[in-house]
Amino acid sequence: MTGENLLAGETSPYLQQHRNNPVHWQPWRQEALDSAIRSDKPILLSVGYSACHWCHVMAHECFEDEDVASVMNAHFVNIKVDREERPDIDQIYMAALHATGEQGGWPLTMFLTPDGRPFWGGTYFPKQPRYGRPGFIQVLNSVHQAWTQRRNDIDNGATELTDHVASRLSANQPPSQLSVRPAIELGNRISDLIDPKFGGISGAPKFPNAPYMTTLWLAGLETADTSKIDRVTDSLEKMLAGGIYDHVGGGLCRYSTDSEWIVPHFEKMLYDNAQLIELCVLAHGISGNDLFRNRIENTIEWLEREMLTDTAAYASSLDADSEGEEGKFYLWTPEEISSVLNGSENEFYTTFDLVKPTAWEGDPIVVRKSPESNETIRSCLEKLRTHRETRIRPGRDDKVLTDWNGLAIHAIAMAARHFDNAAWQSIAERLFNSVSAQQDKSGRLPHSVNGKSKLFPALSQDYAAMINAAVSLYQLTHDTSYLNRARHWADLLHSDYGSGDGGYFLTASSATDVPVRIRGDIDEATPSATSQITTALVRLATATGSTELHDEAIACAQGALGRALKQGHGQAGIFNSAYLATRQSKLVIVDDIQTATLSAVARSFPDLRRVDITLPIGSKADTALVPENALLDTSEPGAWLCTGQTCLPPVRSASELQKLLSDRSLTL
Repeated sequence: MTGENLLAGETSPYLQQHRNNPVHWQPWRQEALDSAIRSDKPILLSVGYSACHWCHVMAHECFEDEDVASVMNAHFVNIKVDREERPDIDQIYMAALHATGEQGGWPLTMFLTPDGRPFWGGTYFPKQPRYGRPGFIQVLNSVHQAWTQRRNDIDNGATELTDHVASRLSANQPPSQLSVRPAIELGNRISDLIDPKFGGISGAPKFPNAPYMTTLWLAGLETADTSKIDRVTDSLEKMLAGGIYDHVGGGLCRYSTDSEWIVPHFEKMLYDNAQLIELCVLAHGISGNDLFRNRIENTIEWLEREMLTDTAAYASSLDADSEGEEGKFYLWTPEEISSVLNGSENEFYTTFDLVKPTAWEGDPIVVRKSPESNETIRSCLEKLRTHRETRIRPGRDDKVLTDWNGLAIHAIAMAARHFDNAAWQSIAERLFNSVSAQQDKSGRLPHSVNGKSKLFPALSQDYAAMINAAVSLYQLTHDTSYLNRARHWADLLHSDYGSGDGGYFLTASSATDVPVRIRGDIDEATPSATSQITTALVRLATATGSTELHDEAIACAQGALGRALKQGHGQAGIFNSAYLATRQSKLVIVDDIQTATLSAVARSFPDLRRVDITLPIGSKADTALVPENALLDTSEPGAWLCTGQTCLPPVRSASELQKLLSDRSLTL
């Protein structure tokens, strides 16, 4: 059925935004694909997400326009996809766009044969030609003309492009011997790209780029190169002082449009903020800079205040726009500042400034120029935030994504452990229970939840993120039920997503509407599915002492590294996970639970390479905890640091453990 807009029954907020378009949109499902084959029309695939500014622009200019819609409806089967609900579909067709030599981005606009093979595409198109881009009606008519007059050429090109995408995203390669060298070499290249003045990757726009920062961090630890660690912490400091961070309300925006972190693209994504918390924990552990503690606190407060849904988990994103203007909710004039602060504005300006770069057309942006050092500043920010709540808020995408919440659980659990913060522990546990409660009767997770609607099957990265979250909560709480849950999810990963060669596909074996079943090797703003799976299995094997899980993790890491070394870009996540598989260690602590002296030392040195296991004095020794079936002496406090099949002699005092972990952490 193609004669009407069919998005009204969809639960995705992004699809709902298009339910009243005159375009005869259909969601991505088998019926839509079948209708294209029956009508022998090409598919116009439009992919975006609800917080995407340029998606809104194209919607207003094109999809709400009757003239554009009439051409689309006459010549195409029009399918709209929320990339956050279907990252598998997005990755396939984004790879196709890249293969044509075009730069990627959203909205993604792709033209497909009726059987789903891509043959041409782009991103944003205006209705009328401008910005050096053709008008969308012109594009539509040109594609229709090519389809009717050069069908054989299009079919041949579509086959070649589909084969290329399959070879890029699904092909096998011989496994590689595990090595830390790819991560070190990439870390060296990233180090050379860091902006010496403002941090981050040089140039504009400037993204947080957590996978790259993690590579740089691990390379610095491995080579004892404090300059690499400095580049990460300096980048974080500069970023967290700029307008990309919301100083009034908390939370990191998606990216800055300039090279100085001043003018953000104002959408806020859950995954960016989860990864920010993790990096700030690491940075605080190595530097002691209170800025990182403050930003963790501000970000978690923002998540709890503005992103909490009725399910007790976090929503996906906040829109960049409100009242039809990008960033309007977040901007201030000097007059507003004076009116709201009413005499305290001079104190405010000792710490913050209002900046309006030449190319920025909106009101000024709040940036930080010195540390927030007193209660007066905190009071000023609270007054501004309270006043801001009277404005019309940006839209919120309320769907709860399993993988993004898994990233948040892991990060908040890390922060709770490092700072010994019981409130944050409660938040992490609540989030975990909320996401876990959405499982079906067989314990399978959905990819997204919106109200009462659940999208099954999940993607492999959903299981990976929740396994990682479970291991982090186990380290925090010492509750083995988290490991039991993680083992169950690891079994489902193996049965439903295993590729038969030690690797994993992104989509489940039960998924029938994907044109190519891909592995999920390529990083986006988050580490790739493959890298998250490898890291999850390595950490779970380390925590449980399971040799079976260890073998699965190593096979996954070796296969992924073999493919990554051939693919050439977008592989930071796999290089990082291969590094962790090579250098993963465990610290087994026997401690007095009341004083927790040794545990407190371990908490102060967060380390991605380490899984910590804590036992009370006098507990039954477990042969799985240390290699070679050795039994621990649990009669007195002690700590055993083990890497691979080798354990260092136990240390018995807090000072000895502090020296051991300090030597490994490059404390600045």
